[in-house]
Amino acid sequence: MIVLASKSQTRFELMQNAGLRIQAQAARIDEREIEMAQSNKGFDQPKLTAKLAAEKALDVSRSHPQAYVVGADQTLSINDLYLHKPADIAALRAQLDLLAGQTHTLCAAVTIAKDGEIVWQHQSSAQLTMHPFSPLERDKVIEMEGEKLLQSVGGYRLEGPSIRLFEKIDGDYFTILGLPLLPLLSALRELKAI
Repeated sequence: MIVLASKSQTRFELMQNAGLRIQAQAARIDEREIEMAQSNKGFDQPKLTAKLAAEKALDVSRSHPQAYVVGADQTLSINDLYLHKPADIAALRAQLDLLAGQTHTLCAAVTIAKDGEIVWQHQSSAQLTMHPFSPLERDKVIEMEGEKLLQSVGGYRLEGPSIRLFEKIDGDYFTILGLPLLPLLSALRELKAI
């Protein structure tokens, strides 16, 4: 049995579309507390992202000990500052304005736990550059996408009209969506989970 330790519809659909039979259960962890503890040790985005994914997998593994539990997380940083899902449309506008004309880093990590122990981990990063869009262009994208943008750490969705805000993308598409899918599938094959 494979359990996704997440409430992310995108991650669930990515795994399901890959032909995996999965269940989902959201982890009960305090992500901001983990982020603060890691930040006290210095800025290390890959390490923070891996820690968040691991804690999710371990938390859910405690209630599904025989299952392969997949924990995944994604962080976004710009100039050593972490950004989170915008709280509302005003925060979304401010966040997109901060990203306009800049390059930011998305880091995604995935962990597999079984019997309360980590059996595999992977993390990868992508660099995304937005063109210096106008407030009018920003608001047009927000109008087209709506509140779905509030569910994304970056306040955008590459699979939707938000792609119009970008100039350049360096990195794996699945990493950008928040789940390095190809390494995960390879690990599940090696573990004979699929």
